[in-house]
Amino acid sequence: MDMHFSDRGPDDFPAPRLIDEVAALFGVPVMAFVQQPSLQEQRIPTTTGSSYNGGPMTFDTVAISYTLWRNPHDRNDGANLADLSDSVRASLDADPVRPPPAWMMEQRELMRYPTLWEAVMTTRASRDDWQTPETTLVEHVNNILTNSFRELRVTGGIPGELDSPVTERHIEAAAVRVDGVDVPGMCINTDPHVYAVGAALKDRTLTAVIAREHLSHISLAFETRTRGGLTAQAEHS
Repeated sequence: MDMHFSDRGPDDFPAPRLIDEVAALFGVPVMAFVQQPSLQEQRIPTTTGSSYNGGPMTFDTVAISYTLWRNPHDRNDGANLADLSDSVRASLDADPVRPPPAWMMEQRELMRYPTLWEAVMTTRASRDDWQTPETTLVEHVNNILTNSFRELRVTGGIPGELDSPVTERHIEAAAVRVDGVDVPGMCINTDPHVYAVGAALKDRTLTAVIAREHLSHISLAFETRTRGGLTAQAEHS
C-alpha cells in the first residue's frame, strides 16, 4: 500500500465559508438567537448538505455556535474563561509551530471561552416523511450530547453509544419566542445536561439546544438572522 503524506501548511487550506455566505446559499432564512450582550455569534457555521452529480452543494442545515460571556461588560474578567484542563490551556498558550491564518487564530483564541456549540440550527423543510420537526429536535439534542458531553454520556470508541438518549416521547408542547412573537413549539426538559426547544416554521424548522449550566446567562428568544449578524451583535455588546 502506498502512503502519501501532505506537506500542506495552514495557509494552504482555504478559509471556510462565513455565515453570511452560507445564508445566501441556503434558500430559506437562517434563524439565530436574538442579539444579547452575553452571546457573540461565531463566524463559521456548521452545515450539512448534499451535491448531486457533481453539482453545487445544497445545504440542508445551518447551525450557529456562540461564544458565551458570563460578564459581557468586562471581557477581561476571569469569570468569562472556560474550565479547561491544564494541558489544553498550555497548548493554547504555546506559540504555533507554523503561524496559521487569521481565521484559525481567531477560532483558536475562542477556545478559551465557553462555546454554545451548534446551539441554534435551521433545518430546511423536508419532503421525506421520516423527517419531522420532532425527529429534527431529537437528533439535534442527541448530537449535542454525543459531542459536547462525551466524557459523561458516551461509552465505547467513536462514535460510541450515548447513554439515555432523548426520544420523541420526551417532547412537550411549549411556546417559543420567534421574531418577537410566541409561536407554538416544543421543548425537551427531561435531560440532566441540556434544555432544548424547537418550532416548525413555514419552510424550515428551528431547533436550539443549550447546556443547562448556561441557561441563566441567556434569553431563549430567536429571530430571523440578518446579514452581518456578527457585526450587529458585537456592536450590541
